[in-house]
Amino acid sequence: MQRARQRLLTWPLLGGLAVVIVLVAASLMVGVYDVWGAPGGGEMFLITRVPRTVALVLAGAGMAMCGLVMQMLTQNRFVEPTTTGTTEWAGLGLLVVMLLFPDAPLMARMVGAVAAAFVGTMIFFLFLRRVVLTSSVIVPIVGMMLGAIVGAVSTFIALSTHTLQSMAIWFTGSFTSVLRGQYEPLWIVLFVVIAIFIAADRFTIAGLGKEVATGVGVDYDRVVLIGTGLIALAAGVVTVVVGNLPFLGLIVPNVVSLIRGDDLRSNLPWVALGGIALVTACDIVARVINMPFEVPVSLILAMIGSVVFILLLLRQRRRA
Repeated sequence: MQRARQRLLTWPLLGGLAVVIVLVAASLMVGVYDVWGAPGGGEMFLITRVPRTVALVLAGAGMAMCGLVMQMLTQNRFVEPTTTGTTEWAGLGLLVVMLLFPDAPLMARMVGAVAAAFVGTMIFFLFLRRVVLTSSVIVPIVGMMLGAIVGAVSTFIALSTHTLQSMAIWFTGSFTSVLRGQYEPLWIVLFVVIAIFIAADRFTIAGLGKEVATGVGVDYDRVVLIGTGLIALAAGVVTVVVGNLPFLGLIVPNVVSLIRGDDLRSNLPWVALGGIALVTACDIVARVINMPFEVPVSLILAMIGSVVFILLLLRQRRRA
């Protein structure tokens, strides 16, 4: 136990933690409203800045770690919740709850989003188990195709019910509306992060395949079901509270794996810190690039993620 702790708590990791602390502090300081000089600035600081920064930390760590787990379970580096249709399914579940129960509280909407995300992720996993794909690149393409179909269904329903504008607002990845009293459900993501840390070894074994996992006494189907539930829970909560954060679970785990290898347990702290750092840095850029207006953080993430995705594809092609 002591050796494992020494392997995790290294000086480079502490340096990464220091960088994240600096970014978190910058997030608390950046903003149009003068929280230090204006009347009621302290109260505004607690209402807006602190909840927003906490949401950045939870969403960044949770989505990055879910991307890593999904990559391990599918044995594919190009998958994450936004390339497998999970977020689109969560959006569809949210839309259905909004239509059936217009006055539903935030928790009810979250339950619908999580349930739909779980169903969609299981459909994707079942598809991978039934169909033999000749290339790992095809897997995210199939996931994005399924996500596009689900997104088209959501758009059609929204157009038919005159809720397209509301749907666009809900699905836009932005932390602008994160305030005290609205961000608290994101603490559920902390439970997901802790659960992933606890079950890291089982996810690693399950990533070796069903035969190997069964041979060492691991219930493969149960591990996949638990992993799917954790991914759906985090994706559903983040989609409801924040919106879509594209490529976050793709960029960070791949960069960490390229630098450190594929040891899931020792990579988890790095993935969590990388997710926090990336989403916080993108949010700061989104706030200052066009002051006093804000650019959706999903736009910055999509630009960075698309470049990283193309570079990974080119690297895969050169290795092949």
